[in-house]
Amino acid sequence: MRTLIDIPEKQINELAIICKAKNLPRTEVIRQAIVAYIASNTPSASQAFGLWSKNAVDGLDYQEKVRSEW
Repeated sequence: MRTLIDIPEKQINELAIICKAKNLPRTEVIRQAIVAYIASNTPSASQAFGLWSKNAVDGLDYQEKVRSEW
């Protein structure tokens, strides 16, 4: 898929230096950057489960505690 983006001139110049050093086209360097960004910003399973991520609570213990309140 083609996408248009605006990149500041300074970043374009820095990108050109990277491309020349790696002997890669700009598109490939940008693809690699996107892959790295997605990998570093994808939440892990522990971040995805709200209640359980912050409180290291055993599910069965929690269930029994809640049921004992009935």
